[in-house]
Amino acid sequence: MNTQIYRFKKLIAITLTPVIFAACSAGPIKPEGADMARNKLIQLQSDPQLASRAPVAIQEAELAVRAAEVPQEDVGLGKHLVFMADRKIDIAVFQAQSRLSEDQRKQLSEQRDNARLDSRTREADQAHMEAQIAQQQAADLQRQIAELNAKATDRGLVVTLGDLLFDTGKATLKGGTIGHLNKLSGFLNKNQDRSVIIEGHTDNVGSEESNLNLSQHRANSVMAYLINQGVHPSRIVAYGKGEDFPISDNESATGRQQNRRVEIIIANTDTKQ
Repeated sequence: MNTQIYRFKKLIAITLTPVIFAACSAGPIKPEGADMARNKLIQLQSDPQLASRAPVAIQEAELAVRAAEVPQEDVGLGKHLVFMADRKIDIAVFQAQSRLSEDQRKQLSEQRDNARLDSRTREADQAHMEAQIAQQQAADLQRQIAELNAKATDRGLVVTLGDLLFDTGKATLKGGTIGHLNKLSGFLNKNQDRSVIIEGHTDNVGSEESNLNLSQHRANSVMAYLINQGVHPSRIVAYGKGEDFPISDNESATGRQQNRRVEIIIANTDTKQ
């Protein structure tokens, strides 16, 4: 009987020893998923665009990951800590990405504002430059008109050339009297939008027909000279007016001299008469 009891006790001891040993050797373990949470956080902290944009949330995620990495005897508690760490990381990522998007929108808005400002500045500079050029052109035009002794009329600028251009009864230009025509051709070559009407006039000495022919020939001579100086023929027309449009009486030598003239009407567009 005693032998049987001894054998029973020995059997129980042999059976329970591994269980007791396992119970004594088991301890807290790192929760499953803690390493994945750490890697996820490291990825966020290493992103140059995100790491600095949610510092508080990232710090909270760091603390949560550290807590999840602590070995736990309670498996359920370990899973909860890993879950909380993962959520904290997601919150930090969301905040960082939101602030990155906001910063990018602000940057784009600033770039658009700067582009508009640069455009306005360029437009203002261009307008100022154009105004200066226009002022200079206007000043140059007035100077050129003054040099021509031109008179502003409803018909345009009128330049009157006396009978000193021609010998009496002739239509050939005199070589020493064409300086004024050179100024006129220079003006017309600089102002390509101007067209010209050349009108020849005479006094009433001689027949009406001969005076008309003479005035036409003299107008043609002036036109030919201007064309020879580079003024395009399409911009010039020449008329002989004869004795029909005097500007003074024909009773005196002085009056007749004033009536013997060539008038050049300068307009902005082609003018026909």
